[in-house]
Amino acid sequence: MAITSSVNSLQHSSSLLSFRRITTRKALLGFGFDPRKNQIRFENLRYSSEKNGKKRGETVVSAAKNKRNQSPERCAAEGILIGGGGGETEAIAEVRTMIPERIKIVILSACMMCLCNADRVVMSVAVVPLAEKLGWSSSFLGVVQSSFLWGYIFSSFIGGALVDRYGGKRVLTWGVALWSLATLLTPWAAAHSTLALLCVRAFFGLAEGVAMPSMTTLLSRWFPTDERASAVGISMAGFHMGNVVGLLLTPLMLSSIGISGPFILFASLGLLWVSTWSSGVTNNPQDSPFITRSELRLIQAGKPVHAPTNVAKPNPSVRLLLSKLPTWAIILANVTNNWGYFVLLSWMPVYFQTVFNVNLKQAAWFSALPWATMAVSGYFAGSASDFLIRTGHSVTSVRKIMQSIGFMGPGLSLLCLNYAKTPSCAAVFMTIALSLSSFSQAGFLLNMQDIAPQYAGFLHGISNCAGTMAAIVSTIGTGYFVQWLGSFQAFLTVTAFLYFVTTVFWILFATGERVF
Repeated sequence: MAITSSVNSLQHSSSLLSFRRITTRKALLGFGFDPRKNQIRFENLRYSSEKNGKKRGETVVSAAKNKRNQSPERCAAEGILIGGGGGETEAIAEVRTMIPERIKIVILSACMMCLCNADRVVMSVAVVPLAEKLGWSSSFLGVVQSSFLWGYIFSSFIGGALVDRYGGKRVLTWGVALWSLATLLTPWAAAHSTLALLCVRAFFGLAEGVAMPSMTTLLSRWFPTDERASAVGISMAGFHMGNVVGLLLTPLMLSSIGISGPFILFASLGLLWVSTWSSGVTNNPQDSPFITRSELRLIQAGKPVHAPTNVAKPNPSVRLLLSKLPTWAIILANVTNNWGYFVLLSWMPVYFQTVFNVNLKQAAWFSALPWATMAVSGYFAGSASDFLIRTGHSVTSVRKIMQSIGFMGPGLSLLCLNYAKTPSCAAVFMTIALSLSSFSQAGFLLNMQDIAPQYAGFLHGISNCAGTMAAIVSTIGTGYFVQWLGSFQAFLTVTAFLYFVTTVFWILFATGERVF
């Protein structure tokens, strides 16, 4: 009788959970994640389901007999409501069933990327009063702005290899903890000496270099192919919102608390994120104690047959990677993207202050608007990319379309920016440039997983190393151009030309097929 009662209870709970899953499925459709199983996935899973149906029945009865020995957490992960304290266990199961585990992963990734960029932007705003206080020239201000990249260039290369070997969870845990420490030390370093400030900012860049390869590799393991662009779009939306948060909060805190205020705030948030991330995330979905069987099947069924395995393999030689033109297409795209991105990130507040003579708070508002729209357009680009792939377009054509929009749009917008006469007009052109540049997230950024799924972290490190060199040159070069020529126009024209040339190279040589 006890066993029969337990089985009946299980059937009733299963019906409730099925209803909740259906409700969740409808809600997630609006966010670009399609939990449906298409006909191919259904046929692949039906045979396995029929084969193991009898075994599942025996497992349920056995679980009911041994309910006192079951782990409530594991039962909740599998959707089985067994164990003492039924109310508490059912509540845990409900929460974990309502929100798929991969959605939790992408939300935490978006929060991490938001902190990653906010910590950078704090210095881009704080450097304005620092330059006035210490008497820095425009050229030396560019050196200070680029010091973050001195460390970033090394960790982006090494970090990619570490991610392939140890997984994104461990690498990100250490990365966020270390860059939060560097953020906390920045005000002290600025008060101590310029050399100390440069060293702390270089250490900050060294820690932050692991963020991007960790994020892309982790999401490629947790999401099926036709959801991956949307997942990256959400994470990168967090990245761009970090600009908005940093640009808006930093001037307020500088004027009310002082130079240490924003640095302490964002460092504390980083350490809080680390405590959440380290206890609730795994490198692979099959290792998670919380994921349901149905979600795991969906993820695995949506992966190509050559999806990465858990077995660590030695990275290919750099010579082999550089021998293929698709690799060079990714490298050149990363160079161009970082060149334009860091020019705008580092110099936008200075641009509005010097060209249009607006104060620091007004410059922050004009600078924040483009980044906010970039967050929205980046998610739209990811959703559009996934939709095109689901409707039968080849991965190669989708990557080329998205990347072409991501470079041609900003190039034309920067040319128009040279003719802006008001800060409002300039903000419109910058908004268009950054909004369209976010389409690159569905272009070269995902293409690394396409051509080298098992070595994507290593390839990301190589391309990001070249991109970081370009960012250093563009950040310092902008300062010298402004000092020599007295305007930003020449450098904006050079950046636009680079966008156009790279677009042509990408269309000719990029591919969505596996190369390595």
